[in-house]
Amino acid sequence: MDARHTASASAPLNRRQLLKAGAGSAAALSIGFALPLSPRQAQAQASNTFAPHAWLRLTPDNRVTVLCGSSEMGQGVLTAIPMLLAEELDADWRLVGVEQAPADGRYNNPMFGMQATGGSTTVRAHWTPLRQAGAAAREMLVAAAAAQWQLPAAQLRTERGHVLGPAGQKVAYGALVAAASQQAVPSAPKLKASADFKILGRPTRRLDTPAKTNGTARYGIDAQVEGMVIAVLSRAPFEGAKPRRMDEAAARAVKGVVQVITLPFGVAVLAQGYWSAQQGRQALKLEWDLSAKPEQAALSASQVSALLQQGAEQASAVAVDQGNLKDASAQAAKTLSARYEVPYLAHACMEPLNCLAWVQADRAEVWTGTQGSGPTQMVVAQVAGVPQANVKVNTSLLGGGFGRRFAHDVTIAATLLSKISGRPVKLIYDRADDMAAGFYRPASVVQFEGALDAQGRPTMLRADVGSPSIMAASGFMKIPESGVDSMAVEGLADQPYDIANLRIAYGRAEPGPQVWFWRSVGHSQNAFFLESFIDEMAHAAGADPLQFRLAALSKQPRLQAVLRLAAAKAGWGKKPAKGVYRGIAAAESFGSFVAEVAEVSVGKDGVPKVHRVVAAVDCGQTVNPLTIQHQVESAICYGLSAALYGKITHKDGRVEQSNFHDYPVLRLSEMPKIEVHLVASQEAPGGIGEPGTPPLAPAVANAIFAATGVRLRQLPIDPALLVVKKTG
Repeated sequence: MDARHTASASAPLNRRQLLKAGAGSAAALSIGFALPLSPRQAQAQASNTFAPHAWLRLTPDNRVTVLCGSSEMGQGVLTAIPMLLAEELDADWRLVGVEQAPADGRYNNPMFGMQATGGSTTVRAHWTPLRQAGAAAREMLVAAAAAQWQLPAAQLRTERGHVLGPAGQKVAYGALVAAASQQAVPSAPKLKASADFKILGRPTRRLDTPAKTNGTARYGIDAQVEGMVIAVLSRAPFEGAKPRRMDEAAARAVKGVVQVITLPFGVAVLAQGYWSAQQGRQALKLEWDLSAKPEQAALSASQVSALLQQGAEQASAVAVDQGNLKDASAQAAKTLSARYEVPYLAHACMEPLNCLAWVQADRAEVWTGTQGSGPTQMVVAQVAGVPQANVKVNTSLLGGGFGRRFAHDVTIAATLLSKISGRPVKLIYDRADDMAAGFYRPASVVQFEGALDAQGRPTMLRADVGSPSIMAASGFMKIPESGVDSMAVEGLADQPYDIANLRIAYGRAEPGPQVWFWRSVGHSQNAFFLESFIDEMAHAAGADPLQFRLAALSKQPRLQAVLRLAAAKAGWGKKPAKGVYRGIAAAESFGSFVAEVAEVSVGKDGVPKVHRVVAAVDCGQTVNPLTIQHQVESAICYGLSAALYGKITHKDGRVEQSNFHDYPVLRLSEMPKIEVHLVASQEAPGGIGEPGTPPLAPAVANAIFAATGVRLRQLPIDPALLVVKKTG
């Protein structure tokens, strides 16, 4: 990121200038926690600048700069990370700013062991380390003041960037920089009790908002260096496909085109501008030889469904097996079964995927919005053939991530193109490029069987899942010996209901398209599957969907609490407006618990309208309630887009969707009213970027059932199914 985001008004500064100035200033206090000195920091310390750690820089003007190792893709980490540290530091929030940290192992996500952003982990992973960093810095500043005043440190306190003494003494942190540099870093600083928080838990405006609204924020696509060219890529439809014929001369004849390069996975056109590159690619008239994988060349949506169904029918990798399903079924008062299916989904990030790479003799530099700065550095080093220490990753703001920008395809291609051409190359995927590039949320099928006793209580649940493996596709995860891809069954294998007889099994099915992490990963489809089938069980039992859930969640008080809160705030049990019906669903994911009530009507044409969504959230202790609200709203919008419209389908081996005209996202006029209610909690923080998505689709589908009597077991919602049988 090129600008320092700060809580106070200031002119935007170039990041390189800031780092250069910080390294050479006469007095700057840089403190992180439990991290070794870098050579630059050691040199700074020797010149009366204290910088033993990575996270924090305090200057004599009392300004605090926090370095954030996580990537900002709209989820608010550039504010959350500073809040964590500033709370324990007792900083003046008006003087707190943030910078994007470089790719450096010192900024590794503690939950991942690498510098990467995803899985709703940033706050969970840094809750303790960043607070410890702030507390350690505060104790060092207090020790410095105590030495100057010749008082015991225990008699001093801190407040808004100052140390205060018992007799009215007061000194700003900035004035203590030199003295604090002589203090040892505490190994076990004391953390505040949550009751003493002054920053954490309070609605706080985001530090990056001004730059994003005034146009100074820098995204990957904004990156420019002297002499760069723009590249577009005709990507192979699938691995193994080769160019059969192309008119390279015609492409080179396009004004502005400078080079055509064939890569193992596609053909790139390099030009002086994006339009020239696109025209050059069109002039190639590239035809592909698809004979290497004829089954892929003929892939269709119906074949995908058939392969997934086969995977479910042959599911033998058992994730959970408890009780006796056969006896439970035989003794049941009622049994039921159902098949559910969801399609592949694209991430559809608003900012087109891009990467600017510049490979030189013994070093390489990239500018990109990535969810994995650390892995990007390793990948670029391998592709460029240079030492990892000689790779600089400039991580920009991300115009949407959702998991897509954890993949390295665009970075690998840009690096190769720069290495081959000898130029700085900015590779840009247009929307159709990205839609066809793979990296989809897996399509999935589940076959359910369930049983109820005479009292209408669930006694048996069997779920056989057929789905591709994200773990296998990731390249860095291994499927265990059991054969169970944990992401394919998450939300099912750990289902929360009191069901004594349970079997969850996985059958790996690989139709061919590359699969990847998508917002909330396996929970995105499995919550739809489970919460819809639980609704079916409630209906079969003749029970209210809310009461049925509450009765079967005796061991899940946090889920019960969010269900009760969402229901109460939505007016569950009270009749809604005429023609409007309610559905409810709940899910635990990424350490957080969310329940949602959707209010839906169905038009005469079968088109559903979601009027209102009420969400109740227990994500443990909170950093910024305003960000939580925004993230839940965002997750609901994202989930509703998928429920209403989302699907990637194939015909003759090619992806049929190319842009928002045939892969629609929710329009402003379709956005429901959203209410977000937080459960006060002292539990450890959970994630918040993803947990709002899983309950949305089943809540909507369950409301549609209440309205029409039609049970939707496949997404996206097909209005044609709701026209004839509409009863509401």
